[in-house]
Amino acid sequence: MDEFFARFIENFGPPIERREVPLSTIERYRNKLPSTLLAYWSEHGWAGYGEGIFWLVNPQEYDAVVSCWIQNSRLSAHDAYHLIARSAFGDLYFWGERSGFSLKITSVSSQYVFYKTELTKVQLENELRGFIISRKVDSNDFNDLFAPAVAKLGRLKHDEMYGFFPALMLGGSDRLEHLKKVSAVEHLIFLAQLTDLEPYAFSSQPD
Repeated sequence: MDEFFARFIENFGPPIERREVPLSTIERYRNKLPSTLLAYWSEHGWAGYGEGIFWLVNPQEYDAVVSCWIQNSRLSAHDAYHLIARSAFGDLYFWGERSGFSLKITSVSSQYVFYKTELTKVQLENELRGFIISRKVDSNDFNDLFAPAVAKLGRLKHDEMYGFFPALMLGGSDRLEHLKKVSAVEHLIFLAQLTDLEPYAFSSQPD
């Protein structure tokens, strides 16, 4: 285990719901995602961390999610994006093949943060390491609801997330009693259809 992933584990704790990554998937994403990430996949698999508050995921399982969120936006023309991680509440971390970690979408509010970058291959590897060590447990929580949600609804499986019903974009309440454990892919596609994706006020804009 390299020092960057070791520090990540130190912050989040051991993995849950770990899945081995097939060699065919490693080859599928070679030259699309950093070799450092592929090495992490090989060694650590896909799994949840922080008891499931943060997940490193199989991008292929989320291709439809990526399409639904960005296909009709200017973001899709900026880079080829892959979803590499998500939170228990649907914060989505996208990796651009040329721009690295340049896009994060908060699915519950349909807002995004975009960073306009173009990186070399070496810079992309460093960017990935920086992404891993800069993740924080608290920033993946939502209104401190994670621990109460686990206590009430149970720990998430690898393909699940916590979702609000009614959805916040439909006027729902962000209280514990309105949370349910749902299929991550299905719920994220549902949220993408509710309203247009908008940038946060502090976000850069794609050309």
